[in-house]
Amino acid sequence: MQYVMIIAGDEAHWYDDAIASGLMDEVNAWWDKWHQAGKIVPGGAELQHSRTAKTISAGGDGVPTVTDGPYLEIKEVVGGFILIVADDIDEAVAVAGGWPGIKMGDRVEVRPVMER
Repeated sequence: MQYVMIIAGDEAHWYDDAIASGLMDEVNAWWDKWHQAGKIVPGGAELQHSRTAKTISAGGDGVPTVTDGPYLEIKEVVGGFILIVADDIDEAVAVAGGWPGIKMGDRVEVRPVMER
């Protein structure tokens, strides 16, 4: 079954040069481990900084309104998502539980992909 890891947190540490290079080395090692184990599915993505976002919502007259950046002023944003394959949710959680960003305060949501 496929699951998605939704990675969210304070994106500041990913853009701090003193932290990011070592953290990316850990991410690459994590990625290589699970890719070689056949648990990573093509289709995930790392997202650009939240300031590059546009948010679309319904205006008061029902006409779409576009806002620069995230709709809310929040510290925690979605930074990316990874598709994984696992036998069950427990295995998916075990894979996601080793995500290096967790020790920097990131949270990882694991959710089954809808199969229709």
